Amino acid sequence: MTELPFYKPQGNEIALFEHAYKHQLPMLIKGPTGCGKTRFINYMAAKLGRPVYTVACHDDLTAADLVGRHLIGESGTFWSDGPLTRAVREGAICYLDEVVEARKDTTVVLHPLTDDRRILPIERTGETLHAPPEFMLVVSYNPGYQNLLKGMKPSTRQRFLAASFDFPNAELEQEVLIGETDIDETLARRLVILANALRSLKDHDLEEAASTRLLVYTATLIKGGYNPLEACRAALVEPLTDDEETSAALMEVVEVTFGR
Repeated sequence: MTELPFYKPQGNEIALFEHAYKHQLPMLIKGPTGCGKTRFINYMAAKLGRPVYTVACHDDLTAADLVGRHLIGESGTFWSDGPLTRAVREGAICYLDEVVEARKDTTVVLHPLTDDRRILPIERTGETLHAPPEFMLVVSYNPGYQNLLKGMKPSTRQRFLAASFDFPNAELEQEVLIGETDIDETLARRLVILANALRSLKDHDLEEAASTRLLVYTATLIKGGYNPLEACRAALVEPLTDDEETSAALMEVVEVTFGR
């Protein structure tokens, strides 16, 4: 049996996902960058024994990028499935990460798959694929980035079950760091204290909060013998800001936590 990716649940998200999968319902995961959304999807895919196709959505993502397109090869023109089509054909999980980054006319292609029809019409080949019971559509986004131009249309959002993720509480985040990097409990506690101190600056000097992912990077560097202060600079401070004054202020918080 394939070993499951490391994952520590925050609440009832595992049971909710399993029920959504069982009843062939699409799911929307909301939460800040680096809080474990993608890890959760990969964990559930492994737990359910299904392959997962992950698509990192962006401004230039087209419907053809998801569904597929005709290509020219040595023997002439041939059809190449996109990740969404492959997932439907194979009964896989299709995960669209940061779905609000995609153009709204692109996400409309999801609508027939997110109601009781569960079909994917492919206009260019004349096919209509019926999703097998094993197929599941999952999308995610960071509500902190939402604005009038980059919000999910209500007509799309209301087609999904939804779950909100956040950074773990202090005790759980310590367990995650220990489980991911095998650092000792004292260092894990100190890093979580530091992260929460930096997160308190969110909306004041920082656009993004210090993520659990960045904490894992920091712990990995320190575990490997890198200087703790420099590890915090490289993995926590510099990724959070380009402003020199803000960077210096964050390093002061680091030095208070770790000592000069």
